[in-house]
Order: sequence, then C-alpha cells, then structure tokens
Amino acid sequence: MRCQKHPLYDYEAKYLDADGAVLKIPAKIPAVTAKKFQELAKKTFNVLCCSGMGRVDGFLKENGEVIINEINTIPGFTSISMYPKLWEQSGLKYPDLINKLVDLAIRRFKKQTSLKRIFG
Repeated sequence: MRCQKHPLYDYEAKYLDADGAVLKIPAKIPAVTAKKFQELAKKTFNVLCCSGMGRVDGFLKENGEVIINEINTIPGFTSISMYPKLWEQSGLKYPDLINKLVDLAIRRFKKQTSLKRIFG
C-alpha cells in the first residue's frame, strides 16, 4: 500500500478519501507465499482465541520468510477500508460481510447465554 495524494497515511487518506491509498489486492506475491500468509494468519487468530472479525498484518522478508506484525481486532470498517476490500477480493461483498458478522455475533451470544454457570 502507498499513499497516492497524501504525504502520510493520515485520517483523511485512511477513512475519507477513496483514492487516499493504492491497495494492491491481491498482493503481487507467489501463490505459495500468499498461502503461507493465510495459514499463519488463521493460526494467529485461533491461537489468540479471537472471534468475529480481525485483520492479521504481516511482513514478507526478502528471503521469503513471513512474519506476523499485529492482529487488529477492530479493523477499519468503512467502505474504503482495507478489511472490507480484502474480503471483497475473496468474493464477499460489503453488505454480505456485514450480514455474516451480525450472524456470527448472534450465534456467539446464543452460545454464551446457553452456558450454565454455577457459583458457589
């Protein structure tokens, strides 16, 4: 990603200006490397016991090594944010993503409220 019209990836570039950054989705990397990123991202999400939404960010070293940088558990969610754009590239459109996340939240709520708790 690089900023197109902004000297920095500032608030306006990130949340307001649809042309504020150039996103290369999918990344121009070998398929095997993309798969490695995806597997490591899923593993990171699961190891940290995350649920619902999250965006796992990483770096690709020159030697091909994949390094996880952070997990963003509340990623930007405007129509121009990276999170929905990444999902859209995989075939899940913005309105469908919202529906999926609401469904996940309802399922989690039902599961949690059905648990029996005994305090003694």
